[in-house]
Amino acid sequence: MEKKKFQFSTAAVDYFFSGSFTKLKEVVDPKKAILITDENIYNNHTAKFKNWDVIVLKPGEQYKVQATVDAVIDQLIEMGADRTATLVGVGGGVITDLTGYIASIYMRGISFGFVPTTILALVDASIGGKNGIDVGIYKNMAGTIRQPAFILHDLAFLNTLPAEEWKSGFAEIIKHASIKDVAMFKQLEENSIAAFQKKKQLIADLVKRNALIKTKVVQQDEFEKGDRKLLNFGHTLGHALENQYELTHGEAISIGMAYAANLSQSINGFKQADRVISLLEKYQLPTFAQFNKDKVISVLSKDKKKVKDSIQFILLEKVGKAVIQPISIDQIYQTLA
Repeated sequence: MEKKKFQFSTAAVDYFFSGSFTKLKEVVDPKKAILITDENIYNNHTAKFKNWDVIVLKPGEQYKVQATVDAVIDQLIEMGADRTATLVGVGGGVITDLTGYIASIYMRGISFGFVPTTILALVDASIGGKNGIDVGIYKNMAGTIRQPAFILHDLAFLNTLPAEEWKSGFAEIIKHASIKDVAMFKQLEENSIAAFQKKKQLIADLVKRNALIKTKVVQQDEFEKGDRKLLNFGHTLGHALENQYELTHGEAISIGMAYAANLSQSINGFKQADRVISLLEKYQLPTFAQFNKDKVISVLSKDKKKVKDSIQFILLEKVGKAVIQPISIDQIYQTLA
C-alpha cells in the first residue's frame, strides 16, 4: 500500500493507493468509526463489514436527497455518535457525496474518509472535497466543500462492479484526458475497457494518474474560482440531462462532452471534435440523445455556474487543453440540436 499526503487549504488528506480494505482498521479506530455503504456493496462484500458499525442505504442517485440525510442523522444519534466519531463512506459517488455532506453538518462537523468502490469514485467523486445532495432534478444544489481525512483505494471492489459502472467511470477518465492529458488520451485510444479489466497494474496506474490530475487541479483552486471549473467539461449539459432522463452520470456527461466538443469546433475552431466523440463511442458511451430543449434550458438557467445570462462553459482548444468561456443561455439554446 502506497501512502501519500496532499495538502489543501484547510486540511491534509492521506491517500492510500493500491491498498486493501483490511488496512482500514489501521487508518481509523474501529470503535469510533461508522461505515456508510449501500445494499449492493454490502450484499456483495458482507464479510468485509464484520466487526464494523455499518449504516446501509438504498442504492441510486434518487436517494441522494435530504430525506436520506435526515434518516442517517437519526441513526447516528441512536448509535450515540459524538464529535469523536469518524464516518467512512464505502461506495460510489452517491455514497461519498452523502457521507461527506452528513459528516460536514452532523454536530457542526465530524471527521470522515472514503473507500471508493467504483471507477467514478476512485478518479473523481472521492477527490476534492465537494459533498452534496440533489434537490429535485437539480444536481448537487445543496452541499459543502470540505476535505476527507483519508481516501483508501481497494481495487478488489471493482471485481463486482457492473459493466455500466465501468463505462460511467471511464467518462470521467476521458474528461481528464480531454482537458489535461493528451498522452493519456492516446493511451485510451490504444486500449479498451476490456484491456484495463484484464491487467490489474494497468487499471491501478490509470486510477492513480487520474486521481493525481484532479488532486493537482483542486490544490491550485480548491473553491472553484478559476481552473477547477475545467473539471466541469461535459457537466453543464450533462447535469441538466442526468436526473431528467434517468441517465447514469457517465452517460449524461458523455453526451455533454460530445456537445461541448462540437460547440468548441463552432466557437473556437477546435479541429478534433470527431476524435473526442470517437473515443467516447469506443468506451461504449452515448454521444447523442433526443431531449426537450425547453426543459433542458430551464434546468441550465438555474445551474450553479450561471452568471447573469451566461454560463461558464468549458470548451476545448485542443485535446489536452481546455478553456473557460462564458456563453449566453440564448446561444446555448440556439445550438442545441
